[in-house]
Formats: sequence, structure tokens, C-alpha cells
Amino acid sequence: MSDFAFTRRTVLGALGAALILPQSALAFSSAQAESLIDKAVADINAIINSGKSEAAMYVDFEKVLVRYADMPNIARSVLGPPARSASAAQLRSFTKAFQAYVARKYGSRFREFIGGRVEVNSTQKINSIYDVRCTAVLKGEPPFAISFIVHDKAGKFIDLQIEGISLLKSERSEIGAMLDKAGGNIDKLAAALS
Repeated sequence: MSDFAFTRRTVLGALGAALILPQSALAFSSAQAESLIDKAVADINAIINSGKSEAAMYVDFEKVLVRYADMPNIARSVLGPPARSASAAQLRSFTKAFQAYVARKYGSRFREFIGGRVEVNSTQKINSIYDVRCTAVLKGEPPFAISFIVHDKAGKFIDLQIEGISLLKSERSEIGAMLDKAGGNIDKLAAALS
């Protein structure tokens, strides 16, 4: 009887652990990284072609960011060293303001993609990231390279590079200047981004 109880307890414990384990603890593959980017691109294309107002599209773009990008880690990285001394509430507030800011900033450019497409070409694993290399083909424009950098632990993308230029690094520079203008106050920066 005690062997049965132990076995049952072990099985229930293992099932509980499997349900509690975050997705990031599970194995992640090149195919999953490509699938993630395919879904993100499909969602973005659906928003672009939805015929909604720009304001409504920005809300939808923000949802796509939250679903496919590791916004908490991106926001911390963009904020840089001040993120280490920020409170949890300040980081949450900044992350929310930053993702809305990014959705507006880049969402306004997505109209250029109407009638175009993004093709996934290849994926390369480099340490703990996957570089999902794509080509953007827009009407009347020469094709250009886009890379989504997907972190295997998060299972979401952590950077976007357009023709080798990292948007994460570009935003880090811009947000750093905005933080300086806010006197180093993260709360003022979050309010300015909103």
C-alpha cells in the first residue's frame, strides 16, 4: 500500500511540476523559432490589412509585441543600468509605457508593408539565441534583410535587426537620451513615453 501511495505521489508531483514549469524550461528548436516569427508576421499582416484606424492598429500591434516579444527583458535592456536600481513597480510602469511607445512608433511604419511580404529564409542557433533571417519584399522597393533574434529560454524575440541595425541598440540610445532629459527619473520617462 505504501509503495502505491509513493508511486501515486511521485506521478502527481511530476505532473504538477510539468504543469508549473514555464515554457522557457522546455527545449526550444530552430523550427519553433521560425514558427514564432511566421505567426508574428502573419498577425502583423492581418493588422495592416484590417482596414482599422491607426489608433486601433497601435493597440493591436502592442498585443502582438506582448505575445511574441520578451518586452520585460527588452525594456530592462533598453533602460540600461538604471533598471538595476528601479523598483518592480517602476519597471512594470516603464515596460507598459515602452511597449505602447514602440507599438506607435513602428506601427506607423507598417503601412509601408501593405501588399508586401516577409519571407523566412533560414535560422541559425548561436549560443542561447536563434537568428531567424528574413527578407522583406515591399512594393516598389528593393528587398531588404530583417533578422529576428529569438531567445531560446524566453521563447520570444528579443531584438529585431533591419539590414544589420539593431532596433534594441537604437532604442537604448534614444531612451537613454530621453532619460537624461527626464533628469534620470524613470517615472517621468514612463510618463513621457505614454
